[in-house]
Amino acid sequence: MNASIKLGIVGGAGWLGGAIAGAALAAGVVRAQDLALSYRSAKPDRFSGAFWTDDNQALADRSDVIMLSVRPQDWPSLELDAKGKLVISVMAGIGLAEIGEKHGTRRVVRTLPNAAAEVGKSYTPWIASGEANEADRATVRAIFDACGVEDEVATERDIDYLTGLTGSGPAFPALLADAMMRDAVAFGLSPDVARRAVNTVLIGTGRLLELNDASPADTVEAFLGYRGTTAAAIETMREAGFDEAVAKGLAAAFLKSIAMGKL
Repeated sequence: MNASIKLGIVGGAGWLGGAIAGAALAAGVVRAQDLALSYRSAKPDRFSGAFWTDDNQALADRSDVIMLSVRPQDWPSLELDAKGKLVISVMAGIGLAEIGEKHGTRRVVRTLPNAAAEVGKSYTPWIASGEANEADRATVRAIFDACGVEDEVATERDIDYLTGLTGSGPAFPALLADAMMRDAVAFGLSPDVARRAVNTVLIGTGRLLELNDASPADTVEAFLGYRGTTAAAIETMREAGFDEAVAKGLAAAFLKSIAMGKL
């Protein structure tokens, strides 16, 4: 995109809305004078030159693109007329049709960024309504490319599934890391050494995957092929039900995402 868009972020004072705003500004997708953000209590002291307001309709009236960055449970009480403008939701569970009907527009996009947007490493799946045009899609790509990596997916069901898979951000790797660290401490390592060891493994893994774009399955098979200590650990974890536990967790997240849309 060559021109700055007029972007309004409802909930721009929150961590996700603020992270997206910061990334869009840094990438030149939006200029500070074209950015409007709303807050509920105290006005934040950030994004110099941007328009801050506690009036969501005032934000909408001065914006061409309106992003809804509020908790799904707070959305039913949000009063905002988007008047046919492009509305981008980062809320889990709320469908395209519901958003469009409530806010008076047929140009709606559902997205699901994660916490890594704060460091420009989010994975963001998205889907657009049939009335969204190519310029709308270009806007979505520009905003979420600034936050990391984005993909347009085929169905809203895909978004609901990815809410659990990628919307979790660092939660699942952190769950594995926590289990590894607890075991290391139980073995007798100091908590500081255990934390550094585990965190460094995760950081190194992320950078290797980013550099090589390797298949996780290929990586696992490579270590299994060595028939060493790592292979022994992987085989034992799988025998204990590791794969099944992950699948059950993702299924639970998928069902929760659907339930969140039934407010």
